[in-house]
Amino acid sequence: MGMARMARPTYEQLEARVRQLEAQNARLEARIAQLERLLEKATRDGKRQAAPFSKGPPKDKPNKPGRKSGTNYGPKAHRPIPNQEPDEIINVPLPAHCDECGGAVEEDHVDQQVQMEIPRRPIIRRFDIHIGTCRQCGKRFRARHALQTSDAVGAAASQLGPDLQAMIAMMKDKYGLSYGDIRGWLKDGFSIPVTRGGAAHAVLRAGERVRPLYEVFKQLVRRAEAVYPDETGWKIGGVLKWMWAFVTDTVTIYVIRPSRGKDVPREILGKDYDGRLIHDGWSPYDSFERAIHQQCLAHLLRRATELLEKTTGIVARFPNRVKKFLQDALSLRDRRDAGRISDHGLAVARGRLEKRLDKLLAYKGTQKDNRRFSNHLAKHRREILTFLYHADIEATNWPAEQAMRPAVRNRKLFGGNRAWSGAGAQEVLGSFFATCGKNAIESLTTLSHIICRPMPTA
Repeated sequence: MGMARMARPTYEQLEARVRQLEAQNARLEARIAQLERLLEKATRDGKRQAAPFSKGPPKDKPNKPGRKSGTNYGPKAHRPIPNQEPDEIINVPLPAHCDECGGAVEEDHVDQQVQMEIPRRPIIRRFDIHIGTCRQCGKRFRARHALQTSDAVGAAASQLGPDLQAMIAMMKDKYGLSYGDIRGWLKDGFSIPVTRGGAAHAVLRAGERVRPLYEVFKQLVRRAEAVYPDETGWKIGGVLKWMWAFVTDTVTIYVIRPSRGKDVPREILGKDYDGRLIHDGWSPYDSFERAIHQQCLAHLLRRATELLEKTTGIVARFPNRVKKFLQDALSLRDRRDAGRISDHGLAVARGRLEKRLDKLLAYKGTQKDNRRFSNHLAKHRREILTFLYHADIEATNWPAEQAMRPAVRNRKLFGGNRAWSGAGAQEVLGSFFATCGKNAIESLTTLSHIICRPMPTA
C-alpha cells in the first residue's frame, strides 16, 4: 500500500500560522532595530574625545620614544637665560685647600649658572588708607592704591591680592582645577590659606569684573565676516545644558544656555547675520538664510567612513564615492593654497567637482543610511564647496572644535557648574582666556589689572 496522504492544513490553520510568523517577524525587526541603536551608540562612544585608559595591547615593536637623530632632528633647544637682572646672586667659592693632598687651590675662572625659581613665601601687604574731608565743601576723600581690589575694611579687611585672584580664576576656568585642588595647591605650595568658598568668590568676582569686556567680545563676533560655531553638553547642578562656542579670527566666546536650538546663535549673531558660517551641519544654523554657509568636510568624511565600516558590496559604493569626492576637494584646496594651480585651472577643476557632486546627488538607492546621507548632502548642496570660492575660510569647523577642547576637558575634570552664577563666570572667563591666547596677550597680568579697577557705581 502507498503511504497515506497527509491531511492538508485548513484555511484557519494557515491563517493562524501567518499571524504567528508576522508576530515573530515583528519581534525580530524590533530586536534588529534595538541592536542597531546599540551599535550606533557604541560606535559614537568609541569616537568620543575622552580616550580610554588603554587602546588595546601594545605593539610588538613600538617606535623608540623621542626625536630621531639625523637631518630631521630639528634645532636643539635649551632654556634661554632670562634677560632681567637676577634678584639674588649666590657666590660659590672654592675650598682653600685640596681635600686629597692639602695643597693650596688656585682659581682659574668663574662660571655662571642661572636658576629660575618660584617664591614660596607669600607677600603680605598692608594698606594704610588715609581718609579726610575738604575743609571748604566738606567732601569726604578716601585714598586708594592701584593694587587694591576693593575698598572693604573691618571684617573684610583681609583679602587676596589681584595676582592671586587672577591665578585662582585661571586655575579654575582655564585649566579646570576643582576648588578643592586649588585650595590644596595654594596651601601646599605657598602656605596660603584659602577656603573653597573663598576661591569660588574670587572666581565669581573676576567674572563680574571681566563681563563688560565679554560684552565687547560678543559685539565683535556679531560683526565678524566669518564665524565658526559649535556646541557641546554642559551640566549645571547635574542637569544637562549646552555650552556654545563662537570663534572668529580675533575673538572666541562661550555662552552657556538651556537650549541647543536656533535661539542661541540668533542671540549672539543676530537673526539677519549675513557673514560666513562654517559649521558641522547642525540644523539651527540653517535658519541664517542670508549667511554664506560652509559644511564641515571633516564631519562629512567621518560620516562616510562610518557608513563604510558597517556596509559592504554594492551598498558601500555611495559612501566610498562621497569620501573620494571630499578628499579630492581638499586636495584641490591644498594645491590652490600652495600656489600649484592657476586661477583658470582652479575654476576648471572646481567646475568638474561641481558636476561630480551633482552625479553623486542623483543617487536613488534604497539603503536607509545611504539615503539619509544623500538627503543631507542634497539639502546642503550649495554649502559643500564654498571654501573653494572663498580662500579665507576653512573647509572644516576645526577652529570651533579646538576652542571646545578646553571646555570639554574642564567638564570632565569638575563636572560642570553647581549654579548659574558659576556658569556665568565660566563663560566670561573662558572667553577672556581663549581670546587672550588667540591674540598673544598675557592673560594673568591683564586679568590682575582688571580686578584692580574700581567697580562702577550705579
